[in-house]
Amino acid sequence: MQTQATAPMMPENPMLWQPEAPENTLLAAFMREVETTTGLTFKGYEDFWRWSIDSKEAFWSKVWDSAGIIGDKGATVFSPGKSFQQSRFFPDSKINFAENLLRRRDNEDGIVFKGENKVERSLTFKQIYEQVSQVRQALQALGVTKGDRVAGFLPNMPETVIAMLAVTSLGATWSSASPDFGVQGVLDRFGQIEPKVMFAVDGYYYSGKEIDCRDKIREVTAKLPTLKATVVVEYLKRDIAQLNAVSFDKLREPYKPAEIAFERFDFNHPLYIMFSSGTTGIPKCIVHGAGGTLIQHLKEHKLQSDVRPGDHVFYFTTCGWMMWNWLVSALASEATLLLYDGSPFYPDGYALFDYVGRYECTLFGTSAKYIDALRTSEINVVDRLELSSVRLITSTGSPLSHEGFDYVYDAIFPNAQLASISGGTDIVSCFVLGNPISPVYRGEIQGAGLGLDVDVFDDNGKHMPTGKGELVCKTPFPCMPVGFWNDADGERYNKAYFERFANIWCHGDWCEWTSHQGLIIHGRSDATLNPGGVRIGTAEIYRIVEQQPEIKESIAVGQDWDGDVRVVLFVVLQAGHSLNEALVARMKKAIREQASPRHVPSKVIAVADIPRTKSGKITELAVRDVIHGREIKNVEALANPEALAYYKDLPELKD
Repeated sequence: MQTQATAPMMPENPMLWQPEAPENTLLAAFMREVETTTGLTFKGYEDFWRWSIDSKEAFWSKVWDSAGIIGDKGATVFSPGKSFQQSRFFPDSKINFAENLLRRRDNEDGIVFKGENKVERSLTFKQIYEQVSQVRQALQALGVTKGDRVAGFLPNMPETVIAMLAVTSLGATWSSASPDFGVQGVLDRFGQIEPKVMFAVDGYYYSGKEIDCRDKIREVTAKLPTLKATVVVEYLKRDIAQLNAVSFDKLREPYKPAEIAFERFDFNHPLYIMFSSGTTGIPKCIVHGAGGTLIQHLKEHKLQSDVRPGDHVFYFTTCGWMMWNWLVSALASEATLLLYDGSPFYPDGYALFDYVGRYECTLFGTSAKYIDALRTSEINVVDRLELSSVRLITSTGSPLSHEGFDYVYDAIFPNAQLASISGGTDIVSCFVLGNPISPVYRGEIQGAGLGLDVDVFDDNGKHMPTGKGELVCKTPFPCMPVGFWNDADGERYNKAYFERFANIWCHGDWCEWTSHQGLIIHGRSDATLNPGGVRIGTAEIYRIVEQQPEIKESIAVGQDWDGDVRVVLFVVLQAGHSLNEALVARMKKAIREQASPRHVPSKVIAVADIPRTKSGKITELAVRDVIHGREIKNVEALANPEALAYYKDLPELKD
């Protein structure tokens, strides 16, 4: 049986931030309303979270009402089934997702867009609505209707938001990939869902360079026989005459803006098809419903993130990452979207901060890897800019290290709430995240999301009040996927989430509760290391190793060896440094003392690069497959597949 890795007792994580006026938050107002109607009194966030899962019908009904969801709520909030998949929220309701995001139609900026130093423009809420109306009419003329799929091969730009809203307003289903994907990566995704229309871009800017996408568009469209039309956004103003396509502007030109007659659909009507990273095979096509996505995002924006009308919400993301979907839903809270496309380090490491500072950003979202890259580059925002408008910074994609917390407060946002958040494509939202009424402790996620029955289980499916285990959700929730595409009997869906524990959602994160009822994620549980049957989270190793000044980043995998598994650590060195015996000995000593003897790698090897997905996540599973001589089934899912060559046939791993 596998056992838990033990480590020396660490001092309790210090408090880094606490709210000045928690009673003035949207969450506090929501709690007071619940107290008034129920006669209960809540001591704090944890107490309210427990009520939200014990009284799920009352909670989700109140979220619907408080968020002002436009639609027909119906009489039933929750209809339990024999399993997660058979359970239903708001089974009698009718909504239109786009109608809820297009509720604001005034002349204030609804979208502000910046494409590196080449493009900067904005659209008012009124202009967004009008352009959605035009594109919607054009799609109707092309025969797009309820149940059709429409694909977006686009950057994070206004036209992408408009296309998505036009598509979903009709009851069709939207799916997107970013233009840095290779041809096969796009076909592996869109080829499965057979889109009727594809929106694409002629090219994009990255690090000051123009990246032409026309050849990729030509190859992709030739292998998507279901396409009735291809629409190209002329971002670089390239000639598209040879693409058998229509430009975005010409598509909507014949149609005058008109009032949209929104048809309302079932709560679980397919809204998005999203894709797993696909590093171990063809990506899974995960279907998300309109109602679950909407109510979950409204809850996370308004209650967990305190997003208000007039706020300016920014997330550094591409359209190949679910954080894009999360970002655009902020329109339903009547907030302005700050969109950015391009390199976050062009022309320098202050590019994003200069942009969001100019537009008085209130929520700044990014990845832990970006924060770590800023830290290793010694970017000090505090000395250059005053970003007092930012109330909340969110970090996701991978665990944010304790040192990452320190860096954010020392060098970027000394007075903002820092919320490390975690969930993913599987639920198009978060299982664990921040809240505006509780303190932030170093290295900790503040807590489980309201209405989500999150826990940590041991290998036998038992609750773990302390120690590391599997992140699970014990009861159904609105944003669970409707299903997988082309999985009629639900077999792949069931295998993905319910094979580990019967009728318990197992998310695949290796984590633990803290003394503050927060959580620490230690990495993906399918990438945990198992030397001697002891399960070890890789993030524990990275945190220690990357404190060494010579180390830029690292990746650890388990190698099958002599009937067991040994830990192999690969490191990318800072410029001007080499891997010598003294450095290896220092790293091993630090790992032994700060984690446990089981964490100490058997081999430490220097490499030039680490493979990562398009959303910036390092890919332990791909490296593990390479060192074992196994084929990587979908290199197109990687942002830098050439990095895999550094791990192949290494002589150091043969003894």
